[in-house]
Amino acid sequence: MSDVLLLSQEKEKEEKIKQFTPLSVSFRVLLGLYLIIPLCLLLYGLDTLFWQGWLHDNLPTRPTHFLLFQVLFGTPHILASAILLASNQAYLQYYKNHLLWVTLAIMVVFGVGSLFIPYRVFYLAVATWTVFHVLKQQHGVARGVCHLPNWAHRTLLGLSVAAGVLIYIGIFLHTSLSAQILAQIQQAAGILTVLLLLCALSVQRYVTNWLGKGFLWMNVFLVVSSFYLYVQSYYFFAILMPRLVHDATAYIFYVTHDYNKHATAPQNALYRVAARYRLSLFCVLPLLSFSLAFFLQAYGDAAVSWLTVQLFGVEIRKAVTLGILGYLALIHYYTEAITWKIGSPYRQFIAFSK
Repeated sequence: MSDVLLLSQEKEKEEKIKQFTPLSVSFRVLLGLYLIIPLCLLLYGLDTLFWQGWLHDNLPTRPTHFLLFQVLFGTPHILASAILLASNQAYLQYYKNHLLWVTLAIMVVFGVGSLFIPYRVFYLAVATWTVFHVLKQQHGVARGVCHLPNWAHRTLLGLSVAAGVLIYIGIFLHTSLSAQILAQIQQAAGILTVLLLLCALSVQRYVTNWLGKGFLWMNVFLVVSSFYLYVQSYYFFAILMPRLVHDATAYIFYVTHDYNKHATAPQNALYRVAARYRLSLFCVLPLLSFSLAFFLQAYGDAAVSWLTVQLFGVEIRKAVTLGILGYLALIHYYTEAITWKIGSPYRQFIAFSK
């Protein structure tokens, strides 16, 4: 009887494999994410023309002031990236040396280095790495359809990151820097933004298809629009646009990867549990990462502080938001630069379509 059941299960599995159609990442869908740019500009226009600046006065000076923003953007996709890597033993084994070295580097730089490196130097380094990570992903995706020469791709990316870092600093440190320094930052960001526009005009001749031109200019307008809204002090919108485009793009890759890897048969414990409870493959990673993000952001620090007081009589503050999530963010910035390259284990489950 057991042999008959086993044979039946094997046939069912073979049939499922035959009927399986892999998902692909659609460039048109990725390009559609940039609609957040005109939406934010429209809200800005409505606020200045009709709402007497209500949004300007009531939106936070930076998105991190909203717990909801942190739960929806930033933290979930960092956790999703960590879950994807940690839940697949083969991936951990493949990248173990990278993980060990970057962990050691983080410990040395942020542990030993914190004793003599000024805080603002740390802040500038992390800000640069953050902006580079966000924009490199978008320019990397665009490269697949733009087919720009290496020098053009690197020039556009370099100008975008340089302008983006200054915008980032101008927004997040606007309360702690002098008016003179802020004016210099704004002026430098403006010059770099103009150079970015001129560079795009110069290299667009290399792009021969409308989809490539769309990505080229949307990545440019992402920086230009952020700069404009930064100058107008609509900081929330200036940060929201690149954050949403980046995070949503990442989730499309993550979910596509997991669907193609686990659709015919669960390959790890996480998806075996999901299959047992008939949870859709499309929901597993988003549901888990968003739930964890909410719990860690809302209750993580308080839970750790209470626990350390009870056990050791010492209160440790921000152990989760700065410690754990900070570490995972830095790991994420590093691993995402290597895990999605052509030839990596991840890429065997990713295909592209128009």
